[in-house]
Amino acid sequence: MKDQQLPWWRGAVIYQIYPRSFSDANQDGIGDLPGITQQLPYVAALGADAIWLSPFFRSPMKDFGYDVSDYCDVDPLFGSLDDFRTLIKVAHELGLKVMIDQVLSHTSDEHAWFQESRQSKDNPKADWYVWADPKPDGTPPNNWLSIFGGCAWQWESRRQQYYLHNFLVSQPDLNFHNPEVVKHLLETVKFWLDLGVDGYRLDTVNFYTHDRLLRDNPPLSEGDTKSLGVPGTNPYSMQRHQYDISQPENLSFLKKLRQLLDQYDDITTVGEIGDDNPLALMAEYTSGNDKLHMAYTFDLLNVHRTPAYLASVIENIEAAIGDGWPCWALSNHDVVRAITRWGENEADQHAYGKVLLALLTSLRGSVCLYQGEELGLPEAEIPFEKIQDPYGIPFWPEYKGRDGCRTPIPWVAGSENAGFSHVQPWLPVDDRHVPLSVDAQETLSASMLAHYRTFLRWRKQHPALVHGDISDVKANDQGLQFVRTGTQSPNNARVLVVLNLSDAPMTVSLPKGTWRALDGHGFTFDLSNEKVSVPPYQAAFATDSTG
Repeated sequence: MKDQQLPWWRGAVIYQIYPRSFSDANQDGIGDLPGITQQLPYVAALGADAIWLSPFFRSPMKDFGYDVSDYCDVDPLFGSLDDFRTLIKVAHELGLKVMIDQVLSHTSDEHAWFQESRQSKDNPKADWYVWADPKPDGTPPNNWLSIFGGCAWQWESRRQQYYLHNFLVSQPDLNFHNPEVVKHLLETVKFWLDLGVDGYRLDTVNFYTHDRLLRDNPPLSEGDTKSLGVPGTNPYSMQRHQYDISQPENLSFLKKLRQLLDQYDDITTVGEIGDDNPLALMAEYTSGNDKLHMAYTFDLLNVHRTPAYLASVIENIEAAIGDGWPCWALSNHDVVRAITRWGENEADQHAYGKVLLALLTSLRGSVCLYQGEELGLPEAEIPFEKIQDPYGIPFWPEYKGRDGCRTPIPWVAGSENAGFSHVQPWLPVDDRHVPLSVDAQETLSASMLAHYRTFLRWRKQHPALVHGDISDVKANDQGLQFVRTGTQSPNNARVLVVLNLSDAPMTVSLPKGTWRALDGHGFTFDLSNEKVSVPPYQAAFATDSTG
């Protein structure tokens, strides 16, 4: 098989856009689809292969679009369906694929389906959501908790029953045990396929089904692994989530979804997995070529970041995933930006951010970059009175929510609100972001933006880094090394990757082979005498000329 026959998404760089904060075309303080369309040449020039749009569907915005009230329309806040059609057209002309966020596990309580379901126990949609009778004493049916705090059950007086919500009270969970629900959800997926989307990021993909018997979750025992996507201060992390999520029936839905997607050309999916044992689910959900194409977990989206930890994550995924394919991310709209989360105490955050790109894009798998990573934006500081995130407010100050990674992109340093909007944005622009604006970095050869463009362009020239195998993973106190082998490349070319994640020089021995240094990637190192010496926060790349 030749390289061009591989699926486009295998090893692709997917640029995540959070629409509210990317670009404001109509100057109302909130980003929109026309604004995204205007800036697509910027994304293409970065070297991305695709964009992933966080939700832009109709919504009351209590969870900023992840509470959908109409799956088949654009919220007027972001534009119109015609604006979306234009976005698709322009993206495709620029060679960019378009992926959208599908929030299938729950809707808004303002969705017409729920408005009907909540009226009575015998209406046509009575069983479209997860309803349950109270215990004899009136308390909820079990001990399940909401990720956003408190009980996962909300009382509805009209039905004299509780409904399940894994997130906000205003986000009731759909009942995937009902075939009618599955049928109608697949119809909403088909709607966007027919408009030309190239794939889906599937929100909370392991939350779709629940235990029919509504059994209590057991407490987390000593030594058990906590869910990585949840702060330790959240009581949700005190349970072992045996019955509320990750049920075996989920596989049946994923297969039905894949059967629909396979009726279209070159479609892909990447699922978000938040679970106590995410790697096993990632393997299960992506194996066999009949469910998800890719999945990601929170293993690199938390605070753990030692070289030994990184090596263990790589090795554990490789051991578990079989014929599946991972997707890697260091930042997204739900977590503290990596340059702060991992690099806050590093001697040179700017250099550290550059080597993080080399780490992320050299692993076996596809890559999700989050808007602003290419600018080196640190986590923004948001005062409590300006916090918008409903997740952050109840857990303040131990957990400050997700607003710090969702602030507007700074486009023009000398312009009001850094060029994002002429009016006050929905979240304030952090003063530290202004000198990191796009226009300020465009003219600097040593900028983070220039480095991203150089490195991503260089990576495309080395198939082993894009879709090759990975082996010989080693870690020391300072960094990480491994070998990528391009099984689809001529002579099975090998590329050695050595990453110095520390503030001191690092020297390691070369693996067996005849290694020749690769250049053009923007990093410096020395390869001689069967050793490679890597300065602080630098990366080394070499090819085995005996391959």
